[in-house]
Amino acid sequence: MYRRILSALVVACAAVIVSNAVSAQDFPNRAITIIVPQPPGGGTDIISRIVAQQLSLQLGKPVVVENKPGAGTLVGTDAAAKAAPDGYTLLAGLTANMAVNPSLFKTLSYDPIRDFVPVGMMAEFPFVLVVSNNFPAKSVKELLALAKAKPGEINFASAGNGTGQHLSAELFKLMAGVDIVHVPFRGAGPALIDVMGGDSQMSFASVPSTIAHVRSGKLRAIGVGGLKRSFALPDVPTIDQSGVPGYQCANWIGLVAPAGTPEPIIARLHRELTAMQDGPELQKQFAHEGAEEVRMSSAEFGAFIASELAKWGKVVKDAGIKPQ
Repeated sequence: MYRRILSALVVACAAVIVSNAVSAQDFPNRAITIIVPQPPGGGTDIISRIVAQQLSLQLGKPVVVENKPGAGTLVGTDAAAKAAPDGYTLLAGLTANMAVNPSLFKTLSYDPIRDFVPVGMMAEFPFVLVVSNNFPAKSVKELLALAKAKPGEINFASAGNGTGQHLSAELFKLMAGVDIVHVPFRGAGPALIDVMGGDSQMSFASVPSTIAHVRSGKLRAIGVGGLKRSFALPDVPTIDQSGVPGYQCANWIGLVAPAGTPEPIIARLHRELTAMQDGPELQKQFAHEGAEEVRMSSAEFGAFIASELAKWGKVVKDAGIKPQ
């Protein structure tokens, strides 16, 4: 009896292995969907569509973007976690849904490590620290000196509690040891308008959302959140270089798949992603959107997600951040 059960289990496991191998060899034989857990038109959506278009050309099959916004990226991410692990449903893995939400929300329907397998990194949007034109500080060092001389008197505007703009400023506060006051808005646009009007003195925002205002002189950029200068703002030093060593903050975007997706399919998708990153067209399109291409192996991307979970979990806890 025991031998018959064992034999049946061996046969079943072999069948699964053969089935996975066959499906991987045949992959893809139909359309692939990339779920973007945010509305159309934003940086994540734009980058995902650029990648989808290039993947379609390389794979010879349609790769479509499906926007599933709602509940701070929870709706789309949950849908992807529950999708069949066959490589035909992928997810845009972001700072928000992969690294911030697990600490921000008390209950979460998915686990970024348990429920997903990383494919690879695509790009990042470094944050830039901008100030109003009537703000006396002309550099990060001057801002730090002013904030320490006048604790609680400098306001920073953000797109709302728990957003990238909010978290980047809270990380700045913790690392620099300054007391600046959060003024939340519903969206990055209203927050930047408040800074341009001088009601709030500063804000952290993505390069694409600020570059036009900086170039027109409506805002002054004094520091970027990457560890290297932004190609879009080459004259602006990094915050790391300007008095807050080790500071790094950017919205990043990668591809992940539901847990259980066969490794050969993950490897194929990663090869295709790397191939498109080697081409000048992708880099040109990313640069046009203010994004910077980032390359990581699947394993490196997985380790990066784990490190970001720890990093932002500490910021959320230490700053006492609650969702709106």
